[in-house]
Formats: sequence, structure tokens, C-alpha cells
Amino acid sequence: MRYRDKGPEHMRTGIYGAGSIGCYVGGMLAAAGQDTVLFGRASMGERLARGITLTRFDGSERRASPDSFRFATDPHALAECDLVLVCVKSDGTRAAGETLAAILKPGAVIVSLQNGVSNARVLRECLGQRSVLAGMVGFNVAQIGTDRFHCGTEGEIVIGTGDGAQAFAYALNTAGIPADISPEIESVQWGKLLYNLNNPVNALSGLPLKRQLSTRAYRQVFSALIREALAVLKAAGIRPAKIGKVGPNLIPQILDLPDWLFVRLAAGMLQIDKDARTSMAEDLERGRPPEIDWLNGEIVALGKTTGVATPANERIVALVKAAFSGEGPRRYDGQELKKAMLV
Repeated sequence: MRYRDKGPEHMRTGIYGAGSIGCYVGGMLAAAGQDTVLFGRASMGERLARGITLTRFDGSERRASPDSFRFATDPHALAECDLVLVCVKSDGTRAAGETLAAILKPGAVIVSLQNGVSNARVLRECLGQRSVLAGMVGFNVAQIGTDRFHCGTEGEIVIGTGDGAQAFAYALNTAGIPADISPEIESVQWGKLLYNLNNPVNALSGLPLKRQLSTRAYRQVFSALIREALAVLKAAGIRPAKIGKVGPNLIPQILDLPDWLFVRLAAGMLQIDKDARTSMAEDLERGRPPEIDWLNGEIVALGKTTGVATPANERIVALVKAAFSGEGPRRYDGQELKKAMLV
């Protein structure tokens, strides 16, 4: 169901964490004429001084002029917002929650638009009785040049039920971002996490997503990570939702296909902009800490709880941490990565 007719006459939206997702979502809202405040680093504010350019893989383009939004380096600028979207990396979630708890007005709604499955819970721990909604962003955004934020894949934003959910979904759809509400948001998040298990594979490949996924050796590593995850989720009694056109249990089988057959049967998986990369690949390039503990690390942690072995996910976590720390290779071709996963 698309919520296009249930929005308030006026709603001020704040973005806590003006990075790739934050600037894209905030920029789209601002371009649609919605009252938007972005909070982030001063360096980002300088980049956006002339506005935000928003593009999509389908060739569409929008522009948020500099007078259509407010950028702030002080989180108190969000104090009067009705809705705040938390878009920081997972290691900054608790600090974000504690900051927002101290400054937001009563009745403000908080939405986690972050990777992983545990960030909304952390925010609730910090924000007490306030409405905190979990969310799932189903598309990829890359920063290109100074002020351009490019959506390189299909996908929608899905949010959980609760106070403010309908107003937010309406605002997104009105701004041109497909959005929906699900009463099974945790299953949706686990479904998305299965796809995000490819983030470290893409980062270590050094390739755009489309080229990486077109190479069988990389897909076989991705497949091994998903097979483990499915076993862990089954043991934990968790049923991941179907994200896209393929059910979770079929994904490993499709990934294992020879290249020529994969290209034919899985064309939907390759409907990706040729330059799109995962957020972890961007983090490696920019020298920022990886979110690996909130992605593959979640599978490892759940495996320990359920007693299911997760050697592949444990190994990819180790390889990523070594790459980011400089103690291991930053790039692997497909066969090298397969071999490294067997150590």
C-alpha cells in the first residue's frame, strides 16, 4: 500500500547524519518543497553550499537549491523537527540517540534509516517513550563529485508501523522516493541483511557492484555467506522477508550459476548502475570504519547464540578488518578471495 493521501499540512523533517543516504533522502524531500534540516559535518555543509543534485539510474534528475533546506553542524538545529531520520553509521547510533533524547521536542518521531537489524532497538533504549520506527533502505546511493548524490539501483524504503509512520511514508512518496509500511519490519530488515552480506565482498573486490556480481567466484563467496545466514536464521526461528523478485532460499542457488546462465536468469539482480558500489566500498576508499559488525557480524553473533557454526562469515569479518586496518590486502580478485575464505 502506498501512503499518498495521509500527510500532514506541514511537517519539519530533520536528517541526523548527512552522508550518502541522509543527503539523498533529505535532498529529495527539500526538492519537493518539504521543510528539511540536515545535520552533519562542516565539510559536507561546505560541499552543499550551492545545493544538492539528485540523480537516479533511470536518468532522472532533481535539484534542491541552497535556500530549500537548512544545513547545520549543531544538532540543536533539529530541536523543533517533527520527524528525525537517523542516518549515521551503526557505531554512532547510541551517541545519536543520547543526543536526540536531550534536544527533541515531545512528540517527535525518530526513524532509523540504517544498515543492520539492531539500530532501532538501540535508539529506543536511549529515547524512552518516544516513537522510534525501524526502517529499511532498499536502494544504493553514491556520492559523485561535490554535491551529487546518485541512486544507482531500484528499491524502496520500508518502515515499521507506529506513530508517524503514515506521515513519513506519505512524505517520501510525495518526494519521489517509493515507500511503504510493513507490520513485519524485522523480517524485512533480515531479508535486506542477506543482500548486505555482499557488502564486504564488493569492498574487497574493488569493483563496481555490477562487475562484481557478474563474476562467479565473487558470487560463490556471497552465496556461502547467505547459506550460513539462512541456517542461523532458521535455527533462531527468524523468517527473512522476500526482498525483490527472488525468495531468500533461492538466492544461493542463483548466485552459484555459471556466468552465462546467471546473466540470463538473474537479470533483475544486475539492474544496477554501472558505477554503483556498496557503502562499505566507499568506507574503505575514504578511510572510515566498516559496519561489518552490524552486517556479517550479526550472523556470527546469532550463530553463537543458536549454536550454528558460521566460519564463512567469521572469515569475511576478519578479512575486512584486516583490510581496513592495513594489516591485510585491500583488494582480491575472485579466485583469491575464494582461497582466502578457506584459510
